[in-house]
Amino acid sequence: MAINEALLAEFDQEMANTRKTLERVPDGKFDWKPHDKSGSMGWLAGHVAGIAGWMVETIGKDSFDMAPKGVQMQPPPPPKTRKELLEAFDKNVVNARKALAGANDAHLLKPWSFMNNGQVLFSTPRIACLRTWVMNHIIHHRAQLGVYLRLNNIPVPAIYGPSADEGTM
Repeated sequence: MAINEALLAEFDQEMANTRKTLERVPDGKFDWKPHDKSGSMGWLAGHVAGIAGWMVETIGKDSFDMAPKGVQMQPPPPPKTRKELLEAFDKNVVNARKALAGANDAHLLKPWSFMNNGQVLFSTPRIACLRTWVMNHIIHHRAQLGVYLRLNNIPVPAIYGPSADEGTM
């Protein structure tokens, strides 16, 4: 089985579970934060929605520089509504799935580099970056978003098993 085929089934499952979580983010809570050191619910949800797009960049380019020519990249503005959030997520998922479906083993095993102002901070095979910095990263922040939902008495969706709010999958 090709690497991309092995990852596509997991990608589909995780993106469906991520969408279930994003669907719960209420329009009236985008500015809510659990702590002064925490990002807002809107920022966190927007971050989760954007991570799938990183798959396109990782597959399509040999590197990512977070400060090209010394200029720090600015993150996209957080979404203002759930509709905007879900539209961005859905677009990123479609593009990511297409990129992954079109990537062969040789390409996924080629090195990919994360850089700062032209300096390589680390290099890893693309597949390792996809697993760690896309798939695992989205799962991590999706779980944080689940905590934000819980703290606001918003039902948390069942993901890998029943949640306290949903007894069934």
